[in-house]
Order: sequence, then structure tokens, then C-alpha cells
Amino acid sequence: MTPDEIRVSAKKYRAERTKKKHHVCVCMAAGCLSAGSDVVKTALEENIEKEGLGDSCEVRGVGCLGLCSAGPLVSLDKERVLYQNVKPHHAGDIIKSLGKEPVKEIQCDLDQPFFISQKKVVLENSGRIDPERIEDYLAVGGYSALIEVLTNWTSSEVVDEVTQSGLRGRGGGGYPTGLKWSTVAKADGTEKYVVCNADEGDPGAFMDRCILESDPHRVIEGMTIASFAVGAKLGYVYVRAEYPLAIDRLRKAIQQAKKFDLLGANILGMPFSFDIEIRLGAGAFVCGEETALIASIEGKRGNPRPRPPYPAERGVRNQPTLINNVETYANIAPIIRHGAEWYSGMGTESSKGTKVFALAGQIKNTGLIEVPMGISLSEIIYEIGGGIPGGKKCKAVQTGGPSGGCIPEEHLNISVDYESLKSLGSIMGSGGMIVIDETANMVDVAQYFMEFCRSESCGKCVPCRVGTVQMHKLLEKISAGDATVDDLTLLIDLCDLVRNTSLCGLGQTAPNPVLSTLRFFRDEYAALLKPSSATAAADE
Repeated sequence: MTPDEIRVSAKKYRAERTKKKHHVCVCMAAGCLSAGSDVVKTALEENIEKEGLGDSCEVRGVGCLGLCSAGPLVSLDKERVLYQNVKPHHAGDIIKSLGKEPVKEIQCDLDQPFFISQKKVVLENSGRIDPERIEDYLAVGGYSALIEVLTNWTSSEVVDEVTQSGLRGRGGGGYPTGLKWSTVAKADGTEKYVVCNADEGDPGAFMDRCILESDPHRVIEGMTIASFAVGAKLGYVYVRAEYPLAIDRLRKAIQQAKKFDLLGANILGMPFSFDIEIRLGAGAFVCGEETALIASIEGKRGNPRPRPPYPAERGVRNQPTLINNVETYANIAPIIRHGAEWYSGMGTESSKGTKVFALAGQIKNTGLIEVPMGISLSEIIYEIGGGIPGGKKCKAVQTGGPSGGCIPEEHLNISVDYESLKSLGSIMGSGGMIVIDETANMVDVAQYFMEFCRSESCGKCVPCRVGTVQMHKLLEKISAGDATVDDLTLLIDLCDLVRNTSLCGLGQTAPNPVLSTLRFFRDEYAALLKPSSATAAADE
């Protein structure tokens, strides 16, 4: 197909979407599917047929609608009505209510802060389109950014636009995306590669999974634009095998893009070729680290290697490789469509745009949210999240997964941006956000994350392989009430050693949950310690 043919097709698909008077959209992302949304969808279709409304009404499976704690979710997009906790027996009432008063029993308030306080950029299509139909993606402007780039832009202009937008990597480190693209574009190599890191392993994190389940073409479009910018012809999506629905939809999207000449040789009839292959990970957390991920793509054991050289210079098969995560690529198309100035107008001075978070833990509204950078943690927890269930108090918020830290309640007014979170001993991470209530013991929280890091260590370097085991043993000893001040001192020394001598990011950041809980909740550690032998002798 040519660019003009794609534009004509998109216009046709847009018209088709408006033909039916009523659109009943059922969330078919993993969260709602696990609650039975597929059965709800079938019941709705049966009732449409029963009522003879096939000519005026259709049921559409869509991606994540956000409020996962209230699933299954059903949206009437033209009526601006959302139903929560929908069961198959509600289907008849929903269909009979079309064009009339909504079914109050299951109606969700769309004017609550959970919805109105968000800013959708990455998730703008989630819950609006069928992720398994490229026609839906084209109808809402999909691939228009790629067409614009291929017909009117140079590769350096694309890099400049991404640089000026201020976009930083959403995988955790926050490295400037434009700078990374520029480095790969300038690097010498016989081949170049573009890699999407979808190895989302943080406990409580499901952002990348939901994006791939809800809007896979958006990631493909972002990767293809990136390949044009840096001069790559082949890309890989490295996704963990525990995400079967995301993998299935991504595979379908790649096939559809090829059918429409949006992937493969001579894309849209132009002298530009790019293809994408999927590589499945076996669930090793360390493969989220760039060099370990590259080793796994190459069919080797996923062990990290020392840097430099960095992947931008020597990555896959020792060739220049661009690695960004799912959310980073999902930001590219809107930046091209609306411009760098539009994107940089959101967020803070150093943290531009929006951020997708998986809101989990002891909070009323668990689910997927997207908020502008600079919003306070307090607004996320108490307004968007609806506060803590059972009238309990928030004790801390854990951000950044096992590599992050715990931020206490007294600091919830902090701005959510890279620098502010770092100042409190935490990180943005890929977007996991776990709320902890007052009933939790923070030593147990630190022990949980250390157990995770211990079991996920690849074992290549001694500080991480041995250090995480010893730190976990010390935390167990403290929790059991068998530790002394000397043990606590040893734990702190070990944290310092592991952080400064480990080979890769897993080991270097493994002490963070311990250090942040010690910083803000040291009294909980002290309360579990017994007197040292020296102290006991002095008391006698």
C-alpha cells in the first residue's frame, strides 16, 4: 500500500466506526478477562441478537479501561457511561437501557478524580479501540506519524524532535531518549538494531503488559520511527513468556502491519525496510538489564556484562543497538503528531510528559493510571487512588520495584519526577507503585524485596550473589528478634559494599529497599534488636 492508500483506508474505517448508533465496549485486557469479561461480552452479544438490535448496536472488545479493581468493565463510549463489576446477568439490562437511563446499580462515576485527574498520552487509545484490529488503530490516526516521517522528514530531524521533547527513558533510569537515539545514529556498524524491552519483572507492575495488550500497533509504530531515525533494519521485542495475551496480540499486530505494508521490505513502497521479531524471556528479572537482555536475544544465558562499551555502541551481535522500553516507544507517535513543544509543555523542567503507573497494594482504586510528571504522590494516593481501605492510614509508598525505595507518609507531598524521587532514596522505575498501610512492618517489606533480589540474582558477580543472600539472612535474623546492633551495622556495611561493587543495576540497586526503610523507619528495626554482648556486659 502507498501512503495515500493508507490515508483513504483510515478515512473509510473512521466512517465505519460511526455507522452504529451504539457501541458497547468490553474490557478484554488480562485483569478484566480474569474476572470473566469474555463471558460478559458473549452475554451482551446474545442480548443484542435477542432484542433485534444488530443493525444499530455492536459489542467491541477493547483494551484496558484503567480501573482494574472494579472489573469487568463495560463502556458505552457514545453515551459516556461506564459500568463496573459487570456480570453476565447484567447484560440484558444494559442492552435494554441503550438510549435511555443507565443501569444505576452498576454505573461508575466518570467524574471522580480517578478519571478526571489523569492525562492520557500513552493510554489515549486504551479502552477505545479493538487491539486486535489494525483498522481501529488506523481510524484513530494510527501510523499517521510514521507516514509523516517517511514522506517529509529526515532521520536527523526525527532525532532532533525527540531530543527537544525532553522525553526520558521510561524503563527506570530516565536517560534522555533523544541523546540515546543520537548516539546510535552516529555509531559505526555494518548493521543496527532496535530493541523494545518488555521484560517487566517488578512485583506489582503491569504497565508494559497493558500497553501491549491494549494498543500494540502504537509500540510497533514507535519502533519503526526509531529505526528510521537511527538507521536500523531489524528490531526485537523482548517480552516475558508469562504475558501470553500481550504476546498473542503483538504477533497479530505485526502480521497485520506487514499486510498493510507498514512493516517489512520497502515500507509503503519507499526505499526503507524494517522488520520486527519477538523474543520470549523465561522470567529472569536480570534480563531487564540491557546487556543481559542482549545476551538472551542472542540465545545465550541472560548474564550482564561490564559497561562500557554500552549497547548504543556494541549491542546485539556487537553492533550499535537502541534499547527503549514499551512506554518510551509508545510516546513517539504523539510527539511526532503534536510536536516537541506540545510534549515538553507537560511535566516539570527536567521530567517532561506523562508517566504510566500500575497502582497496587492497600488502596481502593487499583489499576492503570497515566498522570503528568510533577503531580504529587498525595494526589495519586488520596484522590486518584481513593485513599486507603478500611479507614487505615498510609504508611509508605514503594516506587521503582526491587530497585526502588519506600517513601513515608510525611513525604507524600513530593513531586513525582526523577530527581525528587531520587532525593528520597527511591526511583521512578518502570512505573510500579505499591501502597503500604499502617499495619505493615517495614522490616518485613525490606525482607520481601531482598528475597526477590536474592532469588533473581544471576550469580555472575560475588557482591550480588553472596551479598544479597547475607543481607536477607540478616533481615530474617532482625525480624525474628535475634539480631543485635552489631548485626544492623553489618547490614548497613553490606548494603554499601553491594551497591558500590556489583556488576549491574540489579545488584547496585538491591540495597535500596533496605536503605530507604532504615532511613525513614529505623525505629522499627531498633525495636526488634536485642542488646549486644558488649552492651549487656556494660549494663551489668
